[in-house]
This record gives sequence, C-alpha cells and structure tokens, in this order.
Amino acid sequence: MDMGLRNKTALVTGSTRGIGKAIAIELAREGVNVLVNGRNNEVVERTVNELKSEFPSTSPRNATADIVDMQQREALFEKYPDVDILVNNMGIYEIMSYEDVDDEIWEKYFRTNVLAANGLSKFYLPQMLKNNYGRILFIASEEAIMPSGQMPQYCMTKSMLLSLSKSLSKLTIGTEVTSNTIMPGPTLSENVYQIIDNLFPDDMAFSEKEKKFMAANLPQSEIQRFIKPFEIGRLAAFVCSPYASAFKGSPIRMDGGMVPTVF
Repeated sequence: MDMGLRNKTALVTGSTRGIGKAIAIELAREGVNVLVNGRNNEVVERTVNELKSEFPSTSPRNATADIVDMQQREALFEKYPDVDILVNNMGIYEIMSYEDVDDEIWEKYFRTNVLAANGLSKFYLPQMLKNNYGRILFIASEEAIMPSGQMPQYCMTKSMLLSLSKSLSKLTIGTEVTSNTIMPGPTLSENVYQIIDNLFPDDMAFSEKEKKFMAANLPQSEIQRFIKPFEIGRLAAFVCSPYASAFKGSPIRMDGGMVPTVF
C-alpha cells in the first residue's frame, strides 16, 4: 500500500536501533526523507548510510543530538527548522523497585522521556499548523495504562505522554495536523533478543527460547511472542500518513493482548 508519504521529511528520535530504527526504515520505505537521530555521530552516520543504500530514492540525513540537552536541541532546530513528521521515540527504562526511585531518578526520567519530546513538539507544531499538515507521534508502552509495578518511574512518564498527546491534539482542531500515541507491548529489540538468547542452551532454536520465556514470564500475552519492531514501524508509517487524519489524540494499542480490559 502506498501511504502517500513520498518526499515528506520525518525526524525520528532514537532511530539508530530498536523501535526507532524500525520506524525510520518503514518511513523510508514509503519514500520519506528521514532525519536520523541519536547521540553517537558514528552510529547515526552508519544508519543514514544504511537507509540511503536500501532506499536510494530518499535523502536520509544526520541529526545527531542529545535531545535531552536544551542547547543541542536548539542546534538541531537551527539545522532542521521544518519537518512534516515528528516521531518522539527516544526514551529510557530500567526495572527498579519503588523504594529505590529517588527524586533525582524521577527528574531524570521526566527530563528524558517527557520534556525532550515536549520540547521538540513545541518547536515543530506551529510550523505544522501553518502548513496545515503534520504528524506528531509519541511512542509509549502498555505500561502507560497497565503499570506492572516493576518500573514506576518509567510508567509514570509514559502515562504523561498520553496526556501530552491529547493536549496537543486539542490545538490541531480543524487542521490536517495530528498528535497520537502508539503503545507497543513487549518488543523484540536487539537487547531483548540477546537477553532471551543467553537464557537458554545454545542448541535450542530462538523461536523455542522465545516460546518458553513468554509462557513463564508473560502468560497474559495473547500472541505468545515478542512484537517485531517492523510491525510497529508499519503501524507508525500508517498513522503518519494522510490516510490517518481521523486519528486525533488517540492512544493506539499494539500490545499483543497484554492489556486485558476493553479500554
């Protein structure tokens, strides 16, 4: 399906690996010129070259920056003052007990997972409204609406993104600008793959390792496998397309059935 995104420009934060990279790939597949973001310039440049090699009709560019740092964000804005699509994917997470989460950690997660995305959205939204087209997409988690209790500092920030997305959506009334959130469930990122692979004997196929891990640790998953990053990437490409204009402030679940409720 041609999603009508050819020659659009998208900034995807944290797009050198995992879900962010998958979104960058799927947008490039649709003809989008992706601004690849990460903190390591060498890794960013390598990803830019990968996209250019695989999708030669597009013009991926280097958007190296630590977007948590306000000065680096400002430099990014000067370099790329106008985008059609903003995907706020970058974030941090760690399993922690509530007792160990002190004020410094709360603030770190708030600055990283919320304020960085808010700063980018605040800058790019006015131009999108002026152009009467734009997509702001936040990547949250099923933990935003179903906290496991294992990482309260992460869950809080992901819940905040749902609220922020809805607030921004109220500013887009009557326009072709949208603000939405995708909430993926457990996803097979590079790190997750490595963890699962190392948990079981080497002579066991990964699919069997995955099946055993899911049955023991995530029995509530209805797909009983990890979500593949490209699946989230394809959904993100659709939500960013002109065909998804009716999604306004929507929290879109792609959790593999992890959340047991209707809403």
